[in-house]
Amino acid sequence: MESTAMTQTAFNDRPVSKVLVLDNSPADSDVIKQFCSDNDLIGLKVRKDALLAVLRTNIDLGGVLYSENYGDTAEETALIAAQIHAARPELPIVIRRNGTATLDDFPDAQRRPYCAAYVSSDMSVLRGIIDQYIFSLIYPNALVRGIAELTESVLASQFPAWQITRDTPHIVRDRLIFGEVFSLIPLESHWCRGYMMLQAQEKPLLGLLARSSPSIDRDTDFRAVNSLLGELTNLIWGSFKNRYIGDASISAVGTIQVPLVVNQQHRYISFGTDNPQLCFRYKLTEGASDRCFTIVQRFVFNLNWSPEDFQEIAPESTGLISSGELELF
Repeated sequence: MESTAMTQTAFNDRPVSKVLVLDNSPADSDVIKQFCSDNDLIGLKVRKDALLAVLRTNIDLGGVLYSENYGDTAEETALIAAQIHAARPELPIVIRRNGTATLDDFPDAQRRPYCAAYVSSDMSVLRGIIDQYIFSLIYPNALVRGIAELTESVLASQFPAWQITRDTPHIVRDRLIFGEVFSLIPLESHWCRGYMMLQAQEKPLLGLLARSSPSIDRDTDFRAVNSLLGELTNLIWGSFKNRYIGDASISAVGTIQVPLVVNQQHRYISFGTDNPQLCFRYKLTEGASDRCFTIVQRFVFNLNWSPEDFQEIAPESTGLISSGELELF
């Protein structure tokens, strides 16, 4: 018997950001952990021998909190930092120093991976760094809450028998694509210009479509997945437009464009800007079965972002962590 889609009711409309905490100092651990808790950061630890493997996955990250004593030697510490930077160059790496919060005494080659330095005796410096490199864009609470509400409403209407859960919205600096298929649609108004992107894995969606439409060949008809994601994108875009954009003219914003770059081999997409992205992750589970799929939704405002001009057209409402080989710091 078909059940009604169930959703989480608890909602945190303050976006968080996941950061790797690569710091082995027991003396500083509690300070860093408390800082993360107080500043909307989800600290994740990873074993040193699994670090590069984790970085090659599509886990959403906002940055790395590193220590100058992370390696067994200064040379190893520098090598690991260089490897992180090579694997995910878009991620800001902030290094904790034992002396002073500066990179000035590093040789050029050694300081290249880092964006800034801090000391645990003055965490206000780190606060300023994450404001600059991670939380550099302000997202109105009504917008964050409303995006999750309208997206969940669309998903519930399309998958009425599926349970919908969602992570807390988060800020990401990486440019990695989740899954094999994604859609893009432009968002344009007097207060924003950019894109909404939906990303998904193809295999679970093919399985879903094959069960609902036996005529679909789950091995070959990827076009059905494209069509489904396109329909979802259109419906969410329509709700977003009605709620936040209306018929407002964007003529005053101009028509500046930047090229999008997609590298399929590395599952990488660039919007021509260093701006962080607002990310939502929705998991849909079919009843009591273990069948599930995930849709990742990203917003990148790469052409214009004026949150002070944001205005909601319709009322707002309703409610929104990640796992894998990582554990919470």
